[in-house]
Amino acid sequence: MSEPRTARMLRVDQAGEYGATRIYAGQLAVMGTRAPHSAEVAGMAAQEADHRRRFDALIAKRGVRPTALQPLWSVAGFALGAATALIGPEAAMACTAAIETEIDKHYTAQLDDLADGSDPELAGMIAEFRDDEREHLSAAMNAGAERAPAYPLLSGAIRLGCRMAIRLSERI
Repeated sequence: MSEPRTARMLRVDQAGEYGATRIYAGQLAVMGTRAPHSAEVAGMAAQEADHRRRFDALIAKRGVRPTALQPLWSVAGFALGAATALIGPEAAMACTAAIETEIDKHYTAQLDDLADGSDPELAGMIAEFRDDEREHLSAAMNAGAERAPAYPLLSGAIRLGCRMAIRLSERI
């Protein structure tokens, strides 16, 4: 018997929010509190931590197995955050913009899948979090994401990595 689609959604979404907290932790470890955009990054990190906490609670409530890849996402997320912050503030914002572009698409597809009303609790959380992620994307673009060195290449590579992480975390 296959696993319910909502369990896979919950697993991947919790993994994504966990990864986001690790990316921001890496960025803040490099940027500190005085770098350009560090206050914005800290605010986005706090929102992602709340998203994760709420997905953690729903996973526990429903008995859904989290991804086995969480240790990998911890290291990879922190490394991605630190590396982009080392490149510069605009690269850190380019990282946010790339990831939030993919997460907006991901959450929108999930909401389309849940449009049948089968899980209003999960759909409500995803809709709320998608709106937050769209705000993060807008803030990143306004903060100069497109001015990052080699922006198209950086953005494309991060978006590809994000899509791969989504596919892996749904099942593993």
